[in-house]
Amino acid sequence: MKKERLKREKLWIVIAGLILLNCLTVAFLISKGSTGSSEVVAKVGKEKITRQDWLNEMESRYGKEILSELVDQKIIETAGKKYDIKISDQAVERELMVIKTMYGSSGGYQSSDEEKMREQIKSSLMLEEILTKDVKVSEKEMKSYYDQNKKQFHLPDSYHISKIVVKTKKAAEQTLKELEQGSSFAVLAMERSIDEFTANLGGDAGYINEDSDRYSKDFLQIIKKLKPGKWSKPIKLEDSYAIVMLHEAVKGKEYKYKDVKDQIRRQIALEQMEIPVSAKPLWNETDIEWFYGELEAH
Repeated sequence: MKKERLKREKLWIVIAGLILLNCLTVAFLISKGSTGSSEVVAKVGKEKITRQDWLNEMESRYGKEILSELVDQKIIETAGKKYDIKISDQAVERELMVIKTMYGSSGGYQSSDEEKMREQIKSSLMLEEILTKDVKVSEKEMKSYYDQNKKQFHLPDSYHISKIVVKTKKAAEQTLKELEQGSSFAVLAMERSIDEFTANLGGDAGYINEDSDRYSKDFLQIIKKLKPGKWSKPIKLEDSYAIVMLHEAVKGKEYKYKDVKDQIRRQIALEQMEIPVSAKPLWNETDIEWFYGELEAH
């Protein structure tokens, strides 16, 4: 169970990193495609920073990493076609739900990222299938794994929330009044929430559920009664008050063996192989021509 949780947390970290690289790629390509390379993008006193300065700095810092990631994605796509491996929409959605509800608790999750997440999840699952395609795992072994770890395939009802935490009830009531007058929840969270971590994310606290140790049952009961887009009245915490907004309520689900059989096979196979989940072993199977400095396939 612990090993599985660590494996899924690593997957979430990898996917989050890939999404970041994709965002950098988009920014890089937009800049690259711009004809206004001398356009001023920032000024510090009389000193100017041009678009070309920005582009050069981005390329020097992230160019090789971004190119390597793009090559990985193309290699995975090519190998998937070569071995006729397909990843179902159901498998992608299941993994997305796990990431959102179980590992999205660190905050900063944005629903607008979902399509990028789906693409990265599909690529990651495709890579796992390619790496383990020749590994045999018995039905008995897979069924035994499922029976021993049923809890990890049961996702509880989860709630994506943002919160503003203040010291006093008076401050909470003032904040509530401003929200009702049309002030932005995210802006108020950044301006006055004493929970520094979530404040830096506009109040976003990620997904919580009944397995969350940080929140009381009374707190969760209040959240369950909220409608998406609505916020609570001030909630008394141990030494502060919170106003909580619900973004999304996700209905929990218990997956049957047939739903997660392929996932279990990959997990067991990867553990048996004891290799990192990386596209690098596939680089030598593909003809790659490099036009970027000294970047090599290793």
